[in-house]
Amino acid sequence: MTHPPKTRAVVLLSGGLDSATALALARESGRECYALSVAYGQRHQFELNAAQAVAQALGAREHRVILIDLASIGGSALTDRSIDVPTEATTGIPVTYVPARNTIMLSVALGWAEVLKATEIHIGVNAVDYSGYPDCRPEFIAAFQNLARIATKAGVEGGAISIRAPLIDLSKADIIRAGVRLGVDYGLTVSCYQADSLGRACGRCDSCRIRREGFAAAGVADPTTYVHKKIV
Repeated sequence: MTHPPKTRAVVLLSGGLDSATALALARESGRECYALSVAYGQRHQFELNAAQAVAQALGAREHRVILIDLASIGGSALTDRSIDVPTEATTGIPVTYVPARNTIMLSVALGWAEVLKATEIHIGVNAVDYSGYPDCRPEFIAAFQNLARIATKAGVEGGAISIRAPLIDLSKADIIRAGVRLGVDYGLTVSCYQADSLGRACGRCDSCRIRREGFAAAGVADPTTYVHKKIV
């Protein structure tokens, strides 16, 4: 008996908690997953090692790392070492926002999806308890979906590539619960904005704080390895 081919999906994979969960959800839904990570000049490179480990653990069909040097334009604490990563809770759009990062990453994913003849792109953006980034909001995803429809051969010919953001309305605790149900090993992931060369988290940046609070709210033991053993 011949089985119909699986739906192909490009999944943006940063090596963090959210994107790992997005990949697990895509796999659960029967997608053939192609993981895409971007080396954009981020402050630490260990997250790319984490992405490779997650892609392998979650059965991605292929994992590619694309180089795009956003550090050459700077403007973010994640790409410019002269800008400190905040260690206190922030309001508004923080200095860890990387200008146009998700727009650029989705554009690369869109190109690869066309080459693969994939019909979906999955991205783990979250608008509920994230850091206020404008490119993690539903209106951004809707706008990029329209772009995908009008700016690609596939879209013009009636086969628009669907942009999926399955986590966008979930709390961090809900994301973690979903991942635990799907067997995601969160010990492989790195969320910290300034993890050290061993992948150990600072425990003090916004991303560490949101991650830690998410595990606590989910009632799940935090598997994160911290630079400082005691984090308050």
